[in-house]
Amino acid sequence: MLLCLAVLPGSSPAQSAQPIEDYAGYEPQTKCSPTAKPGTTYLATWIVKRHGGTAGGISRPCRSGGASEHKEGRAFDWMLDADDPADRERAERLLTRLFATDKQGNPHALARRMGIMYLIWDDTMYAAYDGFAAKPYKHSGCRTVTRCSQTLRHRDHVHISLTRAGGNGTTSWYVRRAAAEQRRSARAAERRAAAREARREARVRASRTRIQDAEQMAEHTWGFAG
Repeated sequence: MLLCLAVLPGSSPAQSAQPIEDYAGYEPQTKCSPTAKPGTTYLATWIVKRHGGTAGGISRPCRSGGASEHKEGRAFDWMLDADDPADRERAERLLTRLFATDKQGNPHALARRMGIMYLIWDDTMYAAYDGFAAKPYKHSGCRTVTRCSQTLRHRDHVHISLTRAGGNGTTSWYVRRAAAEQRRSARAAERRAAAREARREARVRASRTRIQDAEQMAEHTWGFAG
């Protein structure tokens, strides 16, 4: 998946070994900058490619509603239906993957490395600043959950907000993937160069063969004539 990797800064292989990030604090929207950030776009595409579903919106007009990381281009919606068993399974697989403990014993390892600040799905919020503990969620615009819309309850999409570093694609997960992509690109370039050289050598050998054949034919002809 080549999307956005070319614009991510700090992508040298040596940096791919950097330590895991701490649990992120809350970084609310403070300015109007709705253009989708490279890390946000990359992660949204990665999730859909790996887990299915549909990518929803990233950017949101700054004059619409209250504060939102959508307005800084560092939040996206993954469109799933909480009433669909297949979609519920997709969401569960992602949550399990994000919150798993890695081989080094780091809990919630992938979520931390991706720079996920919080995630909301099906009346439940998982925030980095709360250790990603599952907590009941009710939108401020809803008096009760039962009278709240599917959208405000996040039952028709998963909302994922990233830290600014996550949105910019500078946390360790993005850096590792950028370094790996650079290595794959380098190997692919080497294979293409080797293939070009092989074709060049084949053309040279074919040319030499034609010259040798022509010379042999000329020698045979002259020898017969003499």
